[in-house]
Amino acid sequence: MLISLINIVLILLTVLWWIIIIQAILSWLVAFNVINTHNDFVRQFFYALDRLTAPLYRPIRRILPDFGGLDFSPLVVLLLIMVVDQLLRGVQIELLTSYQ
Repeated sequence: MLISLINIVLILLTVLWWIIIIQAILSWLVAFNVINTHNDFVRQFFYALDRLTAPLYRPIRRILPDFGGLDFSPLVVLLLIMVVDQLLRGVQIELLTSYQ
């Protein structure tokens, strides 16, 4: 049961990882005016991704110093996801070896 829950959390972390990557790339494309936000689909997609990731970035943005135009909060969130992922995989391995 616990192994299944860990697998579900690992899948959700992977989905979150890709959402953050897509949001970061899309924000760069919008910032460099490669993608036009006057398109309704692009604007709604960008807004949805921003709404999904903003609660994750907000506490980190309060802690990090101001770097001018650079936002390192997605990088920090990705690093935290990697740490949690590795910890959960270690717990999963321990549980699997203890059942044998």
